Amino acid sequence: MPATEPTTEGTVRASAETGLFEGDVHIDAPPEVVFPYLIDPELFVRWGGTKAELDPRPGGIYRTEIIPGTTARGEFVEVDPPRRVVYTFGWEGDDQPIKPGSSRVEIDLEPDADGTRLRMRHSGLPEDAVGDHRTGWEHYFGRLAVVATGGDPGRDRWLDGPPAA
Repeated sequence: MPATEPTTEGTVRASAETGLFEGDVHIDAPPEVVFPYLIDPELFVRWGGTKAELDPRPGGIYRTEIIPGTTARGEFVEVDPPRRVVYTFGWEGDDQPIKPGSSRVEIDLEPDADGTRLRMRHSGLPEDAVGDHRTGWEHYFGRLAVVATGGDPGRDRWLDGPPAA
């Protein structure tokens, strides 16, 4: 299948003052199809990174190399298939302002017409990091929307480096 340019349809709310990013996107696949892409390492790397170590149970590890040299780490807090995943989140590395486990990601999947409404909330971000995380989540959820419907999101253009802020 040829690569498809990832696109999303949804709403976004971000507040640097509260360290919060909220967004939602419609995916043309049911929650039962979308959910495994959030917790299965082999499926996760098709849209959201180059490597993934995921143990989807409360206290289990969430660790993903998003692009080479940039790894997010935390732990799962809640896993309720096929409706909800919650995990802590931060970046590995001494120079990172968002330490592993210091922020929280909540993802809810709701049936929506002929697909799924994915709603996410990323809280506990430093004020100056909300915009970059918004850009990142929008990019990767666009890729998820393609792969969950059987499409090919193509090579992640961010492998050559994320866009400049």
